[in-house]
Amino acid sequence: MTHAKDLVLACYARWDGVGRPFAVVERATPRVPGRGELLVRVDMATVCGSDLHTVSGRRSSPVPGVLGHEQVGTVVGVGEGGVLCVDGTPVALGMRVVWSVISSCGRCDRCARGLSQKCRGLRKYGHEPLLEGAPLTGGFASHCVVLPGTAVVAVPDGVPDEVASPASCATATVAAALAATGPLADRRVLVTGAGMLGLTAVAMAVTAGARVVAVDPDPLRREQARMFGAAEVLGGAIPPEEVDVALEFSGRSSAVRVCFDSLGMGGTAVLVGSVAPDDPVRVDPERLVRGLNRIVGVHNYRPEDLLTGVEFLAAHHDSFPFADLVEGRFALGDVGSAFEAARLRAAPRQAVAPGCVLPM
Repeated sequence: MTHAKDLVLACYARWDGVGRPFAVVERATPRVPGRGELLVRVDMATVCGSDLHTVSGRRSSPVPGVLGHEQVGTVVGVGEGGVLCVDGTPVALGMRVVWSVISSCGRCDRCARGLSQKCRGLRKYGHEPLLEGAPLTGGFASHCVVLPGTAVVAVPDGVPDEVASPASCATATVAAALAATGPLADRRVLVTGAGMLGLTAVAMAVTAGARVVAVDPDPLRREQARMFGAAEVLGGAIPPEEVDVALEFSGRSSAVRVCFDSLGMGGTAVLVGSVAPDDPVRVDPERLVRGLNRIVGVHNYRPEDLLTGVEFLAAHHDSFPFADLVEGRFALGDVGSAFEAARLRAAPRQAVAPGCVLPM
């Protein structure tokens, strides 16, 4: 028999489809989760661009569901067998953590090839169908059950929630993109799209010793790119000088074209933002061959990328205005307003504080 003392009263914001309001649902969940699982109290979650795509209907997602995959939280339950952080540290009660957007099996052929981010049995937080018996699968909830096979990284005390929350998507994804480029010291780097990922990429590339050119049609974002270290900013034109690396985060076909056309000899284009339909982009195979160019796609990321992202934020968040990129502190019962603010692009991220169920 399960006693009340063995349960935690959790709540989640249920998404019921395009054009429909979120509904806050309460549910009791075991204080001690299953073997290899964690129960984490979500301290803050942020609205990612892919969440916006889902709510607008631009991106397909199961209905109903619990959205949200950028969050930071505190461990309140550890399942039998325990869980290790990416660096090998055992997860303990009270530890402040972020976790990967995906869980993987570790056994399939893709996992064996080092492609755990594309595991054949992959489960993705904030993108799963709602299961009445196990609904705590997204960040827009008071608690999340972190499944076995999920990368977990401890967050140092000095890193604010506003800085840490995007690490599990934006920062780790940028770390994966930069891992595909090779060393960046003394290289000329183009970043297209100066949203959350693009600004993070500017900061990480500059810290690695690169000279960065940022491209975005929005004047405010261009100014933010300067604050994050960009040496040059453009509204959309091809840079006057060729680049060694082009990082594309906007998802716009026109920006992909700029990346391709800006590459110099031996240059690499890394495409990250193209996760929703847009116009096809023509590739000139002769230019690709004669230029010794590479085109790399990055989607999701590896466990070590999450660790790299958190370590970067811990070391450099005081040097760049990361905390200023997150606005709001919406209650879980007012998550729809957080999405509306995000749609208006008031800031790259809007924050939800799930511990507060209803608006103050």
